[in-house]
Amino acid sequence: MIARVISSVLIVWALGFVWFASTLPQPAGIAQTDAIVVPTGSGGRIPRGIALLRAGAADKMLVTGVDVDVRPIEFMAEFGVDQRLMDCCITLGFSALDTRGNARETAEWIADNDYRSLRLVTADWHMRRTAVELADRLPAEVRVLRDGVPTQPSFATLFGEYHKLLAAWLLTLA
Repeated sequence: MIARVISSVLIVWALGFVWFASTLPQPAGIAQTDAIVVPTGSGGRIPRGIALLRAGAADKMLVTGVDVDVRPIEFMAEFGVDQRLMDCCITLGFSALDTRGNARETAEWIADNDYRSLRLVTADWHMRRTAVELADRLPAEVRVLRDGVPTQPSFATLFGEYHKLLAAWLLTLA
């Protein structure tokens, strides 16, 4: 009996990993949201967020988890952002150190600005855990559009992220 339970758990775990690794979230269309949120991390996230902002997918963007030593002028130079766009539309968030912190910082920014929808832009392999962490902190009426940035993650990245996703999901049940 115990062997069957353990076998069943292992099968569910393995099938879950196959699902996780083979169905990574994709870029979303150009649907309008109140804001764009981009957690810092792997390449492609911030350029995608800026491109969407410039295309009119939202009026404002939060980049969460920015290193405290980064100055706005450095951000502007790195990502080709002019002063007008920076001043009107981009907020740099400096308080998050990890994905949970990104979710906390995002939830505070969303509440402060009374937004009802956001486009979450992050790496395809990071999307599910980020969305779980964010859903745990946002009011249920805030709509989140997931916009995965395509990457070529390694097996190790996928394997580690799958377990972080399981841990985040289990923490939301507690």
